[in-house]
Amino acid sequence: MIDWRVIDTVLLDMDGTLLDLHFDNHFWQEHVPVRYAERHDLPHAEARRRLTDIYRAKAGTLDWYCVDFWTRELQLDIARLKEEVAHLIAVHPDVPRFLEALRAAGKGVVLVTNAHQKSLTLKMARTGLQVHFDLLITSHEVGLPKEDPAFWPALRAMVPYDPARTLLIDDSLPVLRAARQAGIAHLLAVYRPDTRQPEKDVGEFAALRHFTEILPQ
Repeated sequence: MIDWRVIDTVLLDMDGTLLDLHFDNHFWQEHVPVRYAERHDLPHAEARRRLTDIYRAKAGTLDWYCVDFWTRELQLDIARLKEEVAHLIAVHPDVPRFLEALRAAGKGVVLVTNAHQKSLTLKMARTGLQVHFDLLITSHEVGLPKEDPAFWPALRAMVPYDPARTLLIDDSLPVLRAARQAGIAHLLAVYRPDTRQPEKDVGEFAALRHFTEILPQ
C-alpha cells in the first residue's frame, strides 16, 4: 500500500488508529451516562437521551474533544472519570513495532490528535508510546479540529512537512478528506478502530487491518 521511498514524514492519529477506540466509546457511551445520571438524579435512559443530544450538537468541533468543556457542560470531573476506566486503554497490535520501524527507516514521526492534552497525558502515561515520536501535537494547540481543512496548513507552521511526501493514517473519514483537500498525498484509513466492533466503511480510502501490512523494509 505504501512506497516508503516517497515518504519523509508520517502523521499518526491516536484514538482508533494507534489505540483501541473501545476505551473512548465505552467512556462516552457507557461510563459517562452512568455518572451523569447519578450526578443529576436522572433515570439512566433520560441521561443517555440528554447526552446524545448534547454530543450531537458538538460533534466535529474543538469542544467535542475538550475535557475542560465537558467538565463544565456536564458538571462532572471528566479527567477523573477517565482515570476510573483507564485500565481499558489499549494499544492496537504491532503499533510499537511499526513505530520502531519508522524511526529505523529515518522517517519523521508526529502524533497529531484531536484529543485534549489531559487525555493525551493519561494515554501516554498508560502506553509509553511517546518515546517513539518527534512531536506530539493536539488540535487544541493548533486552534482547529483536524476535520477543518485549515488545520493542516496551520500544522505546517508548527511542523514543517512536505504534503506531497507525507503519509497520514487516521480512522476518521472527515479528517482524511480534510487532509486530502489540504494537499496531503498519502492517506490511509483504519478498518477496525474499535476492536469490539465490526469493520467500518472506509469510503474511498485505502485502509489497513494490521500495521504489519505496511512495515517499512
